[in-house]
Amino acid sequence: MSRTTVLGTRALNRATLARQLLLDRVGLPVLDAVAHLGGLQAQEPQEPFVGLWSRLRAFDPAVLSGLLVGRRVVRTHLMRRTVHLVTAEDALAWRARHDAMLRQRVLGTYRGELAGTDLDALAAAGRAVMADGQPRSMTELTRALGARGPVPGPERGRTQGPGQAQEPVPGARALGEMLVAALVPMVQLPPRGLWRTRAGVRNVMLSSWLGREIAPLSPDGADPVGQALVRRYLAAYGPAATADLRAWCGLAGLPAAVAAVRDELVAFRDERGRLLLDLPDGPRPDPDTPAPVRFLPAFDNAILGYHDRGRIIDDAHRGLSVTGARVVLVDGRAAATWTVRDGTVIVTPLRRLSPADRAEVAEQASELASFLSDGGSDHVRIDASPR
Repeated sequence: MSRTTVLGTRALNRATLARQLLLDRVGLPVLDAVAHLGGLQAQEPQEPFVGLWSRLRAFDPAVLSGLLVGRRVVRTHLMRRTVHLVTAEDALAWRARHDAMLRQRVLGTYRGELAGTDLDALAAAGRAVMADGQPRSMTELTRALGARGPVPGPERGRTQGPGQAQEPVPGARALGEMLVAALVPMVQLPPRGLWRTRAGVRNVMLSSWLGREIAPLSPDGADPVGQALVRRYLAAYGPAATADLRAWCGLAGLPAAVAAVRDELVAFRDERGRLLLDLPDGPRPDPDTPAPVRFLPAFDNAILGYHDRGRIIDDAHRGLSVTGARVVLVDGRAAATWTVRDGTVIVTPLRRLSPADRAEVAEQASELASFLSDGGSDHVRIDASPR
């Protein structure tokens, strides 16, 4: 094997911060930032605003709200079957490539309840209900579906013989999640996801909302969408292993796409010997580049977008990344968690913070409190560091 440059954890950390726009706040337009990041995880509706505030200079949350209302960005189930805020263009281009994964992930949760259900027929029935363009909650969708007749499935209505177990009938939750998260491409309509707005989920078909059809898969078996996903992922997350790529998007079938673009890429190794791929011109800053304090929202893809999250978060705290804890980066690594109570940003250190670190954390927390309250509060509390 030829010698390959080894990138240490600190080098990977700085590369990640640079790609994720966390090393320096940038002046990108909001739409361009959402596109560059490959979307922002958004099951918690207000979190993307914090994610962009931490990344963009002079971020105005009204701009993101305007993009949602103006149908330039959408909230939809996509990567990893989680709700993401993505550009309209990416939603249309990527959705068909995620279909099979979305189905399998919902089945993984509701396989028993959905056993025997004809998913193609169920999708057709769901599309028929939603064809009127009326927004519906998941409950309203399943009720409307039930009014049309029995759930499609070859086993439904079969007479059971003596001693035979009755065929399970899917519950409303299972049917609703399969329809909304997988079978019928949907968007969650505003006011859901608007700045400082609380609203329930109302769904409408993606194609109806955007007035354009979803791009179909390539009929010749090629995978141009998969290849584009590889490039886009590396631009925002590289250098990275193929396992990291899969952890970000949830797609298992990308080895061929990686192989197709392999000649365009450069290779490295991490300290464990894993092969890392990257775009030749991707920024890889000096490991000693200073990293400012940054406040990340819940479920930020800067952490969740990797299988190996050690470049940002210690193994001892890895669980925080999947429980919705909001973390504070100090010198590029998760060093505290944060929350807001009564207008005060409360920071809880995970390790000892130096006086200089605490001062910088306090300064950023004060700015965050002001942002979240529209200038109504700059109150901060930093708890004692653990011994």
